[in-house]
Amino acid sequence: MTPAAETFDAIILGAGGAGLMAALTAGQRGRRVLVIDHAEAPGKKILISGGGRCNFTNLGAGPGNYLSANPHFMKSALGRYTPADFIALVDRHGIAWHEKTLGQLFCDGSARQIVAMLLDECAKGDVTIRCGEAIRGVDRADGRFTVTYGAQAATAPKLVIATGGPSIPKIGATGFAYELAKRFGLRLIEPRPALVPLTLGPDDALFRDLSGVAAEVVARAGKTAFREAALFTHRGMSGPAILQISSYWRHGESIGIDFLPDRPAGWLRDAKRARPRAGVRSVLGALRPDRLAEALSERLALGGELANLPDKALDAAERRLADWRFSPSGTEGFAKAEVTVGGIATAGLSSQTMEARDVPGLHAIGEAVDVTGWLGGYNFQWAWASGWACGMAL
Repeated sequence: MTPAAETFDAIILGAGGAGLMAALTAGQRGRRVLVIDHAEAPGKKILISGGGRCNFTNLGAGPGNYLSANPHFMKSALGRYTPADFIALVDRHGIAWHEKTLGQLFCDGSARQIVAMLLDECAKGDVTIRCGEAIRGVDRADGRFTVTYGAQAATAPKLVIATGGPSIPKIGATGFAYELAKRFGLRLIEPRPALVPLTLGPDDALFRDLSGVAAEVVARAGKTAFREAALFTHRGMSGPAILQISSYWRHGESIGIDFLPDRPAGWLRDAKRARPRAGVRSVLGALRPDRLAEALSERLALGGELANLPDKALDAAERRLADWRFSPSGTEGFAKAEVTVGGIATAGLSSQTMEARDVPGLHAIGEAVDVTGWLGGYNFQWAWASGWACGMAL
């Protein structure tokens, strides 16, 4: 027997960053809001982010830092709720923070401070939060949504999908948002792991011996490139540059690595003139970690002194070092992916309110939507911005 349903103005499914932001925004506008999450506590992804210090935004966050089938969709929300707006909220709560690199902002203390801040703001709006409750059913009739969860039920004219994507299942992430979207006729862009380590096949077995070696490189996929550190692992490649490029890489494609991004054209010829008796191995060893230099020189197969190597051979080696091709066998999957590329198609949503065009009252925000940010606080900024835009419309 279905229990009598509590009545709310809006029900938000998901107590992550986007869901809590939508809830506090709507609650402080006088709306009666219920947040439901199957996890035992809110903000689980926030708590593990940034090594426990939460990379909560990026000073440079803008539309160009996001992937989507519609690269214009995120402009409205990001323009109306900016990094400065979230920083002001953090400052009001007295949370100390610092800029690490490339505009990335972290708490000086703990990510728990960000969760506590969001919950405090929800409390100011009298938001009801129910965690540890499995959602058993979602129905829509007569312009109202009814959600049954645990032994309870709630009804509201507004329903928000804020349950994220399937990345990091160990903290409870699932594809529930996509199942719900399909039930209501919303189209999906194929979800795939993003910001994820890449695995290498047997052709690149030599590089597996470099597990633990890191170096600053430029990683490329198609026309996209990132300059940051790459890390070799026992399964393939990771590190910020690889995580970034993984969002753009598709199965069957290769990635290019520039192992010496600061070298001018002709630098090996110059080295030959300056150090004719040196070998390629020693020249590389002066520029890159020793084990990496050894592996690269072994693959280049240019033994002997530079003086005895033709300029054409040096030019070819230089070109290869500047665009060393790897053909990843795959990724480490959703288990190791920080976020998901794809999701609920933006074509069916309003960029102003995050509301489904064909299902009045249904909204989708955060990672559930086909908007994926770069590594470095961009995905949290999308969570805050899309949550705020939705909360203002509830």
